[in-house]
Amino acid sequence: MFCEAVDELDALPFAFTPAEYRVKWATLPWESNEAYALRRAVFCVEQGIFASDDRDEIDARAKLLVALSCIAGVPEQVVGTVRIHETEPHVWLGSRLAVHAAFRSHGKLGSTLIRLAVSSAHALGCETFLAHVQSQNVPLFRRLHWQSVGEEMLFGRAHRLMEADLAHYPPCFTPESGLVTSSRGRS
Repeated sequence: MFCEAVDELDALPFAFTPAEYRVKWATLPWESNEAYALRRAVFCVEQGIFASDDRDEIDARAKLLVALSCIAGVPEQVVGTVRIHETEPHVWLGSRLAVHAAFRSHGKLGSTLIRLAVSSAHALGCETFLAHVQSQNVPLFRRLHWQSVGEEMLFGRAHRLMEADLAHYPPCFTPESGLVTSSRGRS
């Protein structure tokens, strides 16, 4: 009888929205693996920017950040990612910002990833934080206190080189624990 009830539960549609997301530095192998898979899905399959993989030599030295959907406070899957690295002393660059298509309207994942990226670099001595931003994402960055410092073509697409206003990003000294955001609102 119990097994039949379990089988019936398995047949029910399971549609839910996680109540919260944790945005943090990737610290476990599964987090990194899922982040790289998400980047391939966004930059190779969805956008067609890269043929089969977007990974490059920067990944060996970059800090990888992840947005994790949580069930009852327990991380379940990677639904967003970005990487950051120091290009020269006190100058940091963010790149490969990606949010899973099914989660782009859940919470403020993109903006929270950006906030932790800049704030954690700020804690490491960052004095200038830059990003190459695809043109369609410029309004998001402007709302988050970034300014355009140049235009450029990267991978055959128009980008803006943008700089964060560090006054709006207090240092975060605990990026491994990260930040929590709710599922309400848009990123």
